[in-house]
Amino acid sequence: MTEMQDYLRPTSIIDFNHSIVKEKAEEIAGDIQDPVEIARLCFEFVRDEIKHSYDYQLNPVTLKASEVLEYGTGYCYAKSHLLAALLRANSIPTGICYQRLSIDNDEEPFCLHALNAVYLEDIEWYRIDARGNKEGVNAQFNPPHEQLAYKIKIEGEADLPEIWAEPLPVVVDVLSKYKDYNEVYQNLPDVPLIKNNKC
Repeated sequence: MTEMQDYLRPTSIIDFNHSIVKEKAEEIAGDIQDPVEIARLCFEFVRDEIKHSYDYQLNPVTLKASEVLEYGTGYCYAKSHLLAALLRANSIPTGICYQRLSIDNDEEPFCLHALNAVYLEDIEWYRIDARGNKEGVNAQFNPPHEQLAYKIKIEGEADLPEIWAEPLPVVVDVLSKYKDYNEVYQNLPDVPLIKNNKC
């Protein structure tokens, strides 16, 4: 069972113990003491300053938070790793969530989309999506109201309920295996939905 401490630890991917991540986390927070305001600033930095790999057609493919920060680009998965790292570096519990979404035209095939859940006092877990805004995508930080990049629209799509302390292995595998942003796009990770069978 995942404990709250697990959402505060550095990992090999959410590597906020790396100097570049630690320094950026301190720079963003500055003298601010309010964790909600720190969370907003970290969210807006990753959403607005880190370019989505496919939107901007950028390489290299990044995985670790430190790589995302170094190269200034990442898929939604990698951007969620960086946001988790910046928030954990500021002692704000943060996990990774996933949606299952249609890739094109509101039909099959489907892929995972990564976002974050941050634990804020008085609000508890609050989901935020720093994939980067564009036409038709307007994710905001406005707790307790949730404003994500995507809504579930068709059968086969889903908000997956889990809050993970580390990224899913299928995500890590894709970002580790492919070296070009277009190769990642052709092989986006997915998981099957488990339907409850009623007796």
